[in-house]
Amino acid sequence: MQYWLMKSEPDEVSIDDLERLGCVPWFGVRNYQARNFMRDTMRIGDLALFYHSGCAEPGVAGVCEISSEPYPDATQFDPESPYFDARSKPEMPRWLLRDVRFIARGRYVPLGELRLHPELANMRLLARGNRLSITPVTPEEWRFIAGQLAGIAQFKG
Repeated sequence: MQYWLMKSEPDEVSIDDLERLGCVPWFGVRNYQARNFMRDTMRIGDLALFYHSGCAEPGVAGVCEISSEPYPDATQFDPESPYFDARSKPEMPRWLLRDVRFIARGRYVPLGELRLHPELANMRLLARGNRLSITPVTPEEWRFIAGQLAGIAQFKG
């Protein structure tokens, strides 16, 4: 199993939305490295920290699970979508997504708090200039954030 951090703007899809809906497609990824993580490295059953970004106080809001194989992101073909890509064609899509399923919410852990812990000094989220919407998380970072900081019972220890 691998671990991830997946950023979503809460006005687009929040942890509340995911909990209410149970499962959502992770649409709108328009960075090749993040797309390649979804396409080539993620597996069904991997877990991700659901991270609120683009808001007053970014931070870890909960945990979700990768629940589908990659498939074309329909927003790339919709001229009305902010994620429209005129160069992408249905017969050769550029952008993929995966579905994610709600697992748990915990205590909200703001970005500023994450920066305080030496255990997270090498976390990709905290690297200078990192803007990727999907990043790998080490098992140690995962246990520290999900178990110790967020206090999600099944991830302690």
